[in-house]
Amino acid sequence: MTDAMPAVSVVIPTYNAAWCVRRAVDSVLAQTFNDFELIVVNDGSTDDTARVLAEYGDRVRVVSKPNGGLSSARNAGIAAARGRYVAFLDADDAWLPEKLARQMALMDANDNLVFCSTAARIESPEGAHLGDWSCAQSPLPVLEAIFATNAHVAGSGSAVLARKDAFARIGGFDEQLRSLEDIDMWMRLAAVGGYACVPEALAIIVKRPGSMSGNLDVMRAAAIAVMQKNRALLPTDKRSGFWRQAYASMLSDYAKWAWRANRRRQAVGDVLHGLWLAPLTHGRLMLGLLIAMMMNRSL
Repeated sequence: MTDAMPAVSVVIPTYNAAWCVRRAVDSVLAQTFNDFELIVVNDGSTDDTARVLAEYGDRVRVVSKPNGGLSSARNAGIAAARGRYVAFLDADDAWLPEKLARQMALMDANDNLVFCSTAARIESPEGAHLGDWSCAQSPLPVLEAIFATNAHVAGSGSAVLARKDAFARIGGFDEQLRSLEDIDMWMRLAAVGGYACVPEALAIIVKRPGSMSGNLDVMRAAAIAVMQKNRALLPTDKRSGFWRQAYASMLSDYAKWAWRANRRRQAVGDVLHGLWLAPLTHGRLMLGLLIAMMMNRSL
């Protein structure tokens, strides 16, 4: 860590994270690459988050603000950042020691890159290995790949490192979105430069049990908003057929989740909408889903 202008500003947004933020902070302070500053944004916490952070003294720069949500906290961190790069880490996740070093080597060797991420290890709250979020392989340019598969950027909000000057060009995280604000940001970054992924699982993402049904409406609305608002970022020849195919793929995913949540009418509606959008490329998929639904099969 450095007192001079650092190469990297690490931003950890926190809200009532006293129970977990130590692990995140300690994982940053343990990085083998040490030319960084660590900014923790205390987003109006009402628990002991401030006390926990105070224990680190000047090793952590705390930015305190009224509660405004994840995007607002990340934006406050970006505004406070002095580094040439900004790296993000959620308060309940962690990094392995080589994470920043591997990303900085990648960025320094490739001037065309605007952002990068790493593969990630998915763990349960108890530390059990649930799987890996590997670097995606796609023949498509990165922006189109993110439209086609929203999870294309491995590790997402706990693995991405980006050039700070890119945010001056594209703006911050969208504070109007209640979900998928990270996908929206990666689309906008991909529209102005390249992306690459370090294949080692150097971020640890904790998957906590939760109700997909409870979050389904918020996630679906955000997915629709992100796909619609960023359509104009695509090359002109990709804004019609390709975009409709990507939108239909997104609807098929939410149709399956809605069906599993016993939201049958919504599921059928999304399948029919996807069929209308892309009958030639997604007709077989959508008809297969409809048949499975009519036969009351599990999806």
